[in-house]
Amino acid sequence: MSKHPLIALWCHPRSMSTAMERMMRARGDVKCFHEPFMYHYYLGEGRGRFPHFEPQDDHPQRYDAIKTMLFDAAEAGPVFFKDMSYYVIPDALTDDDLLTRVANVFLVRDPRRSIASYYKLDPELSLPEIGLEAQYRHASHIAERLGVWPLVLEADRVQADPQTSADALFAAGGLPPAPHALDLGAAGRPKDWEGVANWHREALSHDRIRAPETLPDADEVFEAAAHKAPRLRAMLDHHWPFYEKLRARAL
Repeated sequence: MSKHPLIALWCHPRSMSTAMERMMRARGDVKCFHEPFMYHYYLGEGRGRFPHFEPQDDHPQRYDAIKTMLFDAAEAGPVFFKDMSYYVIPDALTDDDLLTRVANVFLVRDPRRSIASYYKLDPELSLPEIGLEAQYRHASHIAERLGVWPLVLEADRVQADPQTSADALFAAGGLPPAPHALDLGAAGRPKDWEGVANWHREALSHDRIRAPETLPDADEVFEAAAHKAPRLRAMLDHHWPFYEKLRARAL
């Protein structure tokens, strides 16, 4: 194990993960990394295309180098990072380090909302980038290897009761409670978000996690997007069963 807690929040795009990261940053006692394995998936693996992404020149791009960066940081103090499971699958399925040295937590959101939100920022989004299938493969692998399911958080429930979800996330990583962390404004605008700033403009406009009743109807949101891009319906159909399986495990 690392000397200090090393916590991973595995997400899919537009799953409210940025709000969870801001909450962890607002604690003030944890070093946070923003999607470090993005560099492996898009640059190290040579995929290249990712809109609104301006890479930092000094950021490692290879899987093992990124992992070393995170583990080294956890020797100095508690570390949190949020990332997408599809960035690390299939590598994570044969990586005992991520299994035994990391507190793995998963966050899912209704894909009607997440797909519609993603489409606004990237109309060329691909099926794997919806992310829920990889998340399920990742979480079920951990459950099979360790004999217990990792903590799964569901975005609607986080919004309905932020304090309970925050407490569960902190406890899963071995961190003490921090009620002040619900003031997301205390996190400021992290420097390492500059390369992906356009993805987080809406999240930065709120200082608290929004209540679910403030959001428009999920069907209406999705149908408006699918009217412009009918292929989104097949994406939803593909990923919906994985969402339901993960949601059934949620706190």
